Formats: sequence, C-alpha cells, structure tokens
Amino acid sequence: MRFLTCLAYDHDLRLVLLAAIFCLTGSAITIRLLQRLRSADPGTLLAWVFMGGVSTGATIWCTHFIAMMAYQPGVAVAYDPLLTALSLVIAIFGSSIALAVAARRQSFASAAGGLLFGLAVTAMHYTGMMAFAARGLVEWSPAYVTASILFSVVFGAMAFRRALSRGKRGNPWPATALMVTSIVLLHFTGMAALTVIPVAPEPGQVDSQSATMVMAFAVAAVGLLVLGTGFATSVLDTSAHIAWQRRLAQVMEGSVDAMIVESGGVIVAANGAFTELLGTNDDVLGQSLHRWVSDIGSVEPGSLAQRTLQAADGSPIPVEIALRVDTSETKSFMIYALRDVRQRLAQERRIAHLARNDGLTGLPNRASFLEWSHRQAAPDGPGRPLALLSIDLDRFKEVNDTHGHAAGDHLLATIGMRMKALARPGEFLARLGGDEFVALIGIDSHEDAIDLIDRLRTAITMPVEYDRSTLSCGMSVGVALWPQDADEISALINNADLAMYRAKSSIATDFCFYEEEMDQTVRARRRIATELRDALDHDQFAIHWQVQASVETGEITGYEALLRWTKPDGTNVSPFEFITIAEQTGLILPIGEWVLRRACQEAAAWPLPWKIAVNLSPVQLGHVDLPRLVHQILIETGLAPTRLELEITESAMITDPERTTHVLRQLKALGVSIAMDDFGTGYSSLSTLRSFPFDKIKLDRSFMTELDIAPQSAAIIRAVLALGESLAIPILAEGVETSSQLEFLRAEGCNEAQGYLLGRPGLMKPEEDVGEPGSSKHAA
Repeated sequence: MRFLTCLAYDHDLRLVLLAAIFCLTGSAITIRLLQRLRSADPGTLLAWVFMGGVSTGATIWCTHFIAMMAYQPGVAVAYDPLLTALSLVIAIFGSSIALAVAARRQSFASAAGGLLFGLAVTAMHYTGMMAFAARGLVEWSPAYVTASILFSVVFGAMAFRRALSRGKRGNPWPATALMVTSIVLLHFTGMAALTVIPVAPEPGQVDSQSATMVMAFAVAAVGLLVLGTGFATSVLDTSAHIAWQRRLAQVMEGSVDAMIVESGGVIVAANGAFTELLGTNDDVLGQSLHRWVSDIGSVEPGSLAQRTLQAADGSPIPVEIALRVDTSETKSFMIYALRDVRQRLAQERRIAHLARNDGLTGLPNRASFLEWSHRQAAPDGPGRPLALLSIDLDRFKEVNDTHGHAAGDHLLATIGMRMKALARPGEFLARLGGDEFVALIGIDSHEDAIDLIDRLRTAITMPVEYDRSTLSCGMSVGVALWPQDADEISALINNADLAMYRAKSSIATDFCFYEEEMDQTVRARRRIATELRDALDHDQFAIHWQVQASVETGEITGYEALLRWTKPDGTNVSPFEFITIAEQTGLILPIGEWVLRRACQEAAAWPLPWKIAVNLSPVQLGHVDLPRLVHQILIETGLAPTRLELEITESAMITDPERTTHVLRQLKALGVSIAMDDFGTGYSSLSTLRSFPFDKIKLDRSFMTELDIAPQSAAIIRAVLALGESLAIPILAEGVETSSQLEFLRAEGCNEAQGYLLGRPGLMKPEEDVGEPGSSKHAA
C-alpha cells in the first residue's frame, strides 16, 4: 500500500507517464545493442560497449530524474549538481561494465552482466537520491531499500539472460519488459522507502512546479537525443550487416557441405550444416575454427585435405577440407568447406567387410573360408593336420515355417554370435549360407575336433528367446581330416558334407567322421533321389489298398492307401528304401500330395462309401499349408471329409507338439478323422493321447508279430485295449497274419484289424467288387 500510495498521491502522473515512455524506449534500444554486442568484431567491440553504455546509462538516469521530478513531497526540493552529475557517470560506467561482461561467451556471462546492471542501476538511483534535498525531515525504510535492490538485481539478471538466451533473440520484447520492470521497481520501491516530513515554509517561498516540468522535459529531450543517436547507429549497422549476412547465407546455405567464413582469425559466418556437424546449437560466430580443427592452419588454399573435427560432445569426425582465400580492400576472408566423410568411410569399410564376412552373423563367409583353407593347406602353410567340420542346423526350417523368417534370422545371428565367442586362437568358423556353417582347425588328434564339436553343441542347441517364443534347433556335424581323407580342399569339403549327411540320418549321434564307404552310400541315395523325381514326373507310382475289418463281425470298415513304386524295368522298390530319402530331400511333399489326391480320386469312384486311411509324413504335417491342401483336394475329388482318415505317427508330435496339435485341429475342423499310427513305438504315447482327441489308435504290428513268442506283448496289447476303452477311442491292430492272433484280439475286445490274414494290399478299380460287409472275400 505504501508503494501504491506513493505512486498515486506523491507523483505527478504526467511525468510518471513520460518516464515510463522513456524507460520503455530506452530499454528496447539497450536490448538491441546488447544482442548486437555478441556478434561484434573484436576490433569494434569497445566502440559498441561505449555506445551501449551511454545509451543504457542515459535510459536509467533520465528515467530516474524524470520520475524524481514527478515526486511531490509537498515541500520545496532541490538537487545537488555534483551528485546529480556523478549519478549519470555511475549509470554510464556501470552499464558499460555490465554490457562488456554480458558480451562474453561463457555460460554465466549473461546472468553476471544482468547482475552488474542491477547493481549499477541501484548505485545510480541512491546516488541521485543523495542529491535530493527537501525542506523537511527525510526518513528511510530499510525493508523497502532492500526490496528495491533485490528487484533491480534479480530482474536485471533475468533481462540479460533472456536477451542472450539461445533461440530467443528474435523477439526482444520479453527481455525489454524485464529490464523495464527492473528499473521501475527499483525506482518506485526506493521512493516508497522515502518519507519526507515537511517543515514550515519560509515567508514568500514560490512554487517551482512549472520549472520542474520544464526541466523534466528538457532532461527527456536530451536523453532521447542520446538514445536516438545510438538507435540510428545500431539500425544502420544492423541493416548493413543483415544485407551482407543475407547475401552470404544464400550462398552458404545452398551448399550441402559445412561452410565457414573466417576474418581476423574468428568466424564471421557459418551455415547450418556446420552447427549440425558439430552437434550443437551454440553460436559459433566470433570463435576460431581452430577450436574444433586443431591443425586447420596447415590446410593449403586450393587443396583438398583430410582432417579431424572435434564435435561438441568430444567425438572425432573425419572431414575433407577445402580452403579459398578472398581478399578485399579492407579485409581478408578465409572460406572453408568441410565435408563429413564418416558415411563414405563407413560404406567403404562395410563393403570391405561384406566382401569377406556374412552380413547376418558377422562370421567369415565362403570366400574368406576358401581363402583361409587354401592358405592352411598350401605347401608353405603351417603344415599341421587339419579337421574340417561341416555343420548343418537341424529343425531350422521348422523355425522359419512356424515363427517366420525374422525369427530364423534372429536365431542365426544369435548362434553366429555364440560361435564367435567360443572360437579359440587358430580356430576358423564361417557361415557358407542358409543354415550351413563350417569350422577349420589344426589338430593333433581326433579329440581336438570332438572338443570343438562339444562347444558348438552348447552354442547351437541352447534355446533363444524371441518375441515371447523360445527358438531352438539341433545340429549335425560331419568331420573330414586333411591330408588323411583328401589331398585337395574341394574333396575335403565334399567328404565333410558326406559325413554330415550320415550324422543327420543317425539317431545315436549328432556328429560323424568321414569313412570311405560313405561315398558309395551317398551315390546310391542320390541315384534314388533322382529316380524318385523321374517316377513322380512319369507316373510310376501306384496306390495299393489294404482292407481294414471289424474283429467281431468281419465286416469291412475301410481301406488303407499304401504307396508302391514300380520302375520301368518292372523292379518294385520297397517304401522302406525310398520314403526316408524322400523326406530328407523334400520330395515327400509332392509325393505325399500325389498320394492324397490319387487316393481320394479312386475312393470317390467306388460304388460303396468305404472309409480310406492315408498316411502323413512328419514333414507333411510340419508344412503350414497342409489343412488348405487337404480341403482343396476334397473339393476337387468330391470325396466326403468323413470318409478320409489321416494317419500320423507319434514321432510327428514330438518335434513341435503345440504347432502339430494346432494343425490337427484345423484338419478335424474339416470333418476329417485323425488316427495315431504305430502306437506303442513312440517316445511319449500317453502324453500324446492326452494332448489331442484322436479318432483311432493303430497298434503297431510288432506286438502282433511277437504275440506267440513273448508273453509281454499280450500284456501290452491288453493294456492298450483297456486304455482305448477307457478313452472311448477305437483300437485297430496291424499285422494280423494268423487265425490265433485274430481270435486273441476278438477275445480281448479289439475293434478292428488289418493284415495279410484279412487281405493283401492290391490295386482296386472303380468297377471292381469291393465286397459286401462280412463277405468271405475279406473276412478271416
């Protein structure tokens, strides 16, 4: 209230308004000059500091004395001329120091300059108040004096900091408002601290109000003249500078390279590409390029030099620098063009790396492996025996099919990382492509190779987490020794591959050393695979049907489709000879599709709607398109889904139970029946039955073969039949060849049987009599 009453009742508001206008104008000009100081050339900095000090000092001094003249304590007042002049000197000198400090480029400079400005305003104000003489008693309020000083210092520091803050120099008005606030709060809070107790005036004293008004306007006029001079100088300089900067910026910003112009050893212009290269938004003007490129002075004009630039975060950046010198009448300009070559150098390194390394795993590639192996086996090489390991990942295709290729890539990358970690000095590991890896090591005995295999097994078979799933695979390793198994690298690679294929087909082990007889076996397998392709192309396959009948009544319940292969020369090839090869080569997929389509076509043409059973390979069951393929074939052939029964083995459920169960449920949704084939020979029969509701269980033929010679077989058959009855799943016994076997099954309550006793597999034509239920043609 004291502040407000002092302002409202003790001041001439007309002069207060004049002081406010002067303060606002002067503060705006001061802020402009302050911002100009940061970009001033070192040679002109002192002149700009002086101009700014005079302008700022005139602003606060005129504002103070106009407002002082507006103060009307009710008694005659006078001003000491010496102290009044001293207050002006203090204002100019203190403002100059404050501007000089603020113009420095340290982070604290702006706030420190604002603090000094506030102290200069305070010193000027109270020096001026000492020049104030009134006819009366003068009292001061310490609290208001303290508050006025704090206002001046705090808002002065805020004004300078705002004016010189990064990204805020385009709009000077917030900083101007803070400076006005600093001056106004200091003055009027300081005036509120003053109390004048009048004494009786002397007789004949005259009022000096009119003279005070004239003096106030005179002070304002002189101050405005000073400010106008400073403002005009700043405008002209700024206009010329802006025009020069605009022309220079148009040239520099049009370049994708970093452009810097130096004059007098400091930067006078730089484009945005340079600050972006530095990684900072700090103003680089007025600094030397030597700060970031220490050996910049050695760059010759007209040449292209390689240097290192130190970024704002301290990281080194390789750059190419071109220099051109432009000399005018008054100045010499050093124009630098800096080009960031990190990307180019990285690409060159990457090209060189990719030429010799695998892009996914980072392991050496085939080219590096061949180079390394020939070097090791060369006559001038180490001369040490070598072991070549051919490594193939098992079940990797299932990972791709089930989880997608991204998951497969992640698995390969992880395995490659683990391989690099386990490699010891002298051990060379590479990826040839896909899921094929190799290792080449010097050995003293077989144990050295086995030790590496053990380490590889740990790295490859350890599960990998990916997108809330667990990925895993196995490995098959073939080992060939040099020079024991081959005298050329190409032969050594081929022999290691042969050993790897032997290991892949083995159940007992996941690695195998090369043996000479493997060549003969592999050649035979390759011959069969080639003949299988020809057989599929030239329709050499046929479907033979084996009857399935009720044990109790002898009635026919269906037929099982069995694949037979007859070569053009009349030779029959057993399925035991070619099914495994077809599965390993992937031919089982087109062959299995052919069997399913042909069986459905033939069965659809029968006069009676017997049910047919078709075996599915684990490879087929692992294919994602199996349900769609079955549905398509049923539509094409017109066979009712209820007439088709698909048989799978327990081993097909072991690899990926969750995925297999999902596929089987899709098949059952089509109306197709699912039977478990060869029950009792798998790994986890009971858990498999629990995981999926099978429509039928087929008891493996081995139990019927041993029924008469092994009492344990009878006990197992009884247990399986009891299990089927408790689960309400029909049981079909395979391999029934004698009447005693059939009588045993009938006595134990078996549902169905299949075997040579009931009928041998054979061809069946649509017009053939397939027999009536219970006919002697297919009954025991």
